[in-house]
Amino acid sequence: MKKLITTLLIIGLGLAPLYAQDILIGAKAGLNLATLQPDLPDPATRTSIHLGGMAELPINEVFSIQPELLYSSQGVKDDSDDDEVVRLNYISLPILAKYYVAEAVSIEAGPQLGFLLSAEVEDNGETVDIKDNTKSVDFGLAIGAAYKHESGLNFGLRYFMGSDINDISEDPEKFKNRVFQISIGYFFTSVSKP
Repeated sequence: MKKLITTLLIIGLGLAPLYAQDILIGAKAGLNLATLQPDLPDPATRTSIHLGGMAELPINEVFSIQPELLYSSQGVKDDSDDDEVVRLNYISLPILAKYYVAEAVSIEAGPQLGFLLSAEVEDNGETVDIKDNTKSVDFGLAIGAAYKHESGLNFGLRYFMGSDINDISEDPEKFKNRVFQISIGYFFTSVSKP
């Protein structure tokens, strides 16, 4: 884990001299519509939130790198089991390549790491901690689109596809986070390139 984080930091610092424009810094928040695959017998999307900070590192007029640091609440509901709810809370680190298809409209894609904060199942009024049965890291791919107004206000749609998070060795079934995100954000400052 330490090697992976160190590698990401080195890559980020290595790209820093390439930035041709000011670096934008902002915050975002929004809605998560989350589930787990494969589907439960009668699944329902769990509605929750994400929030955190972001930066946009322009490389040229149409291409940028956007790293983010987010709190993201995910999981799933199972309506067939008296509204059983699985809650999975992560610190997420997406690093997205952004391509501007128009002046204010971009498409984005890139890897995302999720570091598990807590995992629990609530069923019939009882809550059970399942963190020991859930992998501590979820690695996957995020894809989406965004609109950025010249004022700094921005809106985004994103879909995250995670890896297998089942950490029970005797259970071969795989469970993968699937999260649709709708967000609003604001770039409130810029840091000029030296």
